[in-house]
Amino acid sequence: MGTCTSAPGADESGKAGKWDPGSIEEKITMEFPDMGKEGKFAESYDLGKVLGQGAFSTVREGTEKGAAKEKWAVKCVTKSALTADDREALLDEIDILRTMKHAGIITLKDHFEEEKFHYLVLESMEGGELFDRIVAKQFYNELDARDCIRTILDALHYIHMNKIAHRDLKPENLLLRSKDNDTDVKIADFGFAKKCSKQKCLKTQCGTPGYVAPEILKGKKYDYAADMWSIGVIMYIIIGGYPPFYEPNQKELFRKIKEGEYEFHPEFWNQVSSDAKDLIKRCLTVNPDERITCAQACTHQWIKKDNRALSSVDLGKNLAEFKRFNAKRKFKSGVHAVIASNKMKSLMSSLKEASEEV
Repeated sequence: MGTCTSAPGADESGKAGKWDPGSIEEKITMEFPDMGKEGKFAESYDLGKVLGQGAFSTVREGTEKGAAKEKWAVKCVTKSALTADDREALLDEIDILRTMKHAGIITLKDHFEEEKFHYLVLESMEGGELFDRIVAKQFYNELDARDCIRTILDALHYIHMNKIAHRDLKPENLLLRSKDNDTDVKIADFGFAKKCSKQKCLKTQCGTPGYVAPEILKGKKYDYAADMWSIGVIMYIIIGGYPPFYEPNQKELFRKIKEGEYEFHPEFWNQVSSDAKDLIKRCLTVNPDERITCAQACTHQWIKKDNRALSSVDLGKNLAEFKRFNAKRKFKSGVHAVIASNKMKSLMSSLKEASEEV
């Protein structure tokens, strides 16, 4: 599922954040020995190594049975650990993913609901996170950045056209299909996605600190425009190499976001085209009614700009800054993983005690 921000007012779904698997595979197999051995799922797939771990789910490699032996990523969700709100959110995610048919959106191939687990069979994203791929580059220019953003915007436009708000756009949810293609980016994790049939119909405070829109932090009703704020933050990082809003103190971070307090520091932004900065500014507009829509962003002059002009803008200095930012981001994820691991141990202990009482 998605990740929940600690924005004012907790998300009523009670979803927890994700964390890295580390050496958890043995523990998961021990605690949940029946995983992958139930009913129809086991007739179609074999489960392999652990790819990721969440509070209520494990993502494992799945091999399709039969001649093809195709690899998938299988999200195994523990039914007994879900609250009623969690279950509703999971079914929403499944329902939404089933309707998404776009090259820039992760594919849900199948879903099995069995006695102990939900199994979501998802496209395997072997290329990893987009940000990790960018920082591995030796050379980087504005054309590279534009091509990534254009792909993301095209997919997001499709999502919005289908009256869905993603609500958790961030680096961890921008994945690459393969290890060879730098622009085959897909939007993943629809755990917080919600159907939005009319303007300002959403009220749940969810997202991720640093990427969440000001209207959400202010407790106002909102819609797809919140995604465009997140795109503005992502675009700023992809070009500049660091986030527009950064404060160790979360209260101060949220204040800056609510006021739209950021700047283009000359040492990193003087060489960047004015068109790129214009699109960022139009995304990071505090008033959602005045913010650029995804449809408008897809036809913005920077998105349509000549390749030769963009390739001449070297972002080497910004790439060095990007590498520092990404290293900090990964370290922070590791710290959160330890915290989440302790919570998981407590959950597993409780489940064991409950089973012994029966």
